[in-house]
Amino acid sequence: MKRQKRAPPMSAEDELLLLQAQALAEEEEAKKKRELLSLFLKDKLAQEQRSTTLNLHKLHSQWRTVLRDTRAQELQQDVAVLSQTFERVMDSKDGVIQSLVMDLEEAELQHSRALSSHVLNVEWLLQLQRCRLRCMEEGYRAQLDELQDEFETERRSILEQHQREMRYLHDVAVSIEQHHANEENEATLGFQSTRDEIKNKSLQEKQYTRLQLSTKLEGLWEQFRCAMQSYSEATERNKHDFKALKIKDEKSSREVEMQDKKLQKLQDAVQAAKARLAAQHRDAEEQNQNMREQREAAMGQLQQLKAEMSRAQGKARHSLAELTEQSGAALRALGSVVGKAERILRLAELCRKMESEEEKVLPFQPPSLGPTELSEAQRVLNETPTEPLVQTMQDYVGLERFWQRYNKVKLEELVVGQHRAALTHSNRQLRGVLRRYLDGITVPRPYTVMDGNRAAPQQHGPIEQQPDVGHGVGP
Repeated sequence: MKRQKRAPPMSAEDELLLLQAQALAEEEEAKKKRELLSLFLKDKLAQEQRSTTLNLHKLHSQWRTVLRDTRAQELQQDVAVLSQTFERVMDSKDGVIQSLVMDLEEAELQHSRALSSHVLNVEWLLQLQRCRLRCMEEGYRAQLDELQDEFETERRSILEQHQREMRYLHDVAVSIEQHHANEENEATLGFQSTRDEIKNKSLQEKQYTRLQLSTKLEGLWEQFRCAMQSYSEATERNKHDFKALKIKDEKSSREVEMQDKKLQKLQDAVQAAKARLAAQHRDAEEQNQNMREQREAAMGQLQQLKAEMSRAQGKARHSLAELTEQSGAALRALGSVVGKAERILRLAELCRKMESEEEKVLPFQPPSLGPTELSEAQRVLNETPTEPLVQTMQDYVGLERFWQRYNKVKLEELVVGQHRAALTHSNRQLRGVLRRYLDGITVPRPYTVMDGNRAAPQQHGPIEQQPDVGHGVGP
């Protein structure tokens, strides 16, 4: 074997490069190995998951099968039990339905009987109502005729009174017009005379005023002349003063004339006002007189109305008192009726609790009378009553059912009383027998003491049980 040749010596850089290349190669190989391992593990995990899912599906399907079988068996058992229960319930329901059908037939029979009795009562009530309506209609027609007669009488009296009042008012109007025309003529004449007097007086006063003014003007003229001379003599300024005074005098004269006219107008106005005042005074007197007459007539009517109102109030108070008494009596009667009805209802509830099933289904027993007897009784009932007692009994025909049940209860009470008396007598005999037995006396052969308290005959077989010796006797 030949020796290997030694590699030429390498430098440090080459060795470093070689080591780096080896390290890289090793890392790549390790990386490839890790990748291969991860791929292998992933495949393995996926395969395990698929197998696990498949096994779970198989397990679930088998478990469901087992559960279905078990549940089917349980359901079959439940169905069998339920079918038996259903059959029992159906049997009980059939029995209940049959009993209800019987009760329904009995109830229909009772309903037909009650309906027939109700129809009879309704027909009787309708007949009574028709009679009542006829009586009320006759009363209404009579009252209507009376009211019509009263209305016609009152209408004729009102028309006659209206005609009388119209004639009276026409006469009063004619007299008032004549009186008014006379007063108007008198007022016209008085006014004309007064006007003439005032006119003459005013003319005289005017002439007198003119004379006074003329005298005053003459004196003033003289004074003016003197003043003019003195003025003309004294100074020119006085002349101007004189002219001013003259103008003032003219103004004063005009003012005097205006005052005279105003005075005339005021006098005319005063006269007219006096005439109007006199006319108004006369009108006021007439109106006052008319008002007094109207007031007296109104007072008379007021007194009449007050008297009528007092009479109406007295009648109303009397009727109100009567109505109050009647309403109080009606309330007391209704209270007593309501109390009786409540007591009857309470007693009916108590009696309802003590009724048997037969009485609840058939509360009214069929009548014991035959068809001929029933027809005869119906004919007697349909006849018109003549005696007061029979008429009073007709008002209580609707209580036949009540009297029927009441008589039945009374009969049962009598039967129970007789049964109680018989039981009391038997109890008394048994006590005598027991006392003789306890005293050492020989007991008769037909009786034997049972349980120390009861006795029964031995020769004639079993009989009904007797009540306890040591307790009270009851039905």
